Amino acid sequence: MSEFRFIAKSEQDTDRLGELLAEVLSAGSVVALVGTLGAGKTRLVQGVAVALGEQGDRVTSPTFVLVNEYRGCRLPVYHFDAYRLRDEDEFLELGPEEYFEGEGITFVEWADRVANCLPAEYFTIEIEVFGQTEREFVMTANWSGGETIVRALNADSN
Repeated sequence: MSEFRFIAKSEQDTDRLGELLAEVLSAGSVVALVGTLGAGKTRLVQGVAVALGEQGDRVTSPTFVLVNEYRGCRLPVYHFDAYRLRDEDEFLELGPEEYFEGEGITFVEWADRVANCLPAEYFTIEIEVFGQTEREFVMTANWSGGETIVRALNADSN
């Protein structure tokens, strides 16, 4: 399995990763975000949405609303947060399969809590915190078509 590693030393670096992802992800892409509180999951989604044309101040954490939709973009961005959900059934009640099969890019924060509900093909981005602003993002895909995109990110970032 190929992976793409990205070290962010600042929020601006995380925004740059968002720009890279906005260039390679397409409609129907699903991205599972895994990381601790404050790791930068929402900041990364904000970086992608802004790169696709959304106003940055509109992109907020969906912790209390569970899903945010950003349609002011070249591609819609759907942003789920599974942190406050009791179980996978509660996640399924949100209708994620409609988003997964929709015309946009879907991000699921705390995706490890609802892993059995994710579609057959998705990307995972694991975020590790190394300091106040330094993060390591590791992206993998669980299917061959996704691995092509991961390899393209490696080529584009060098």
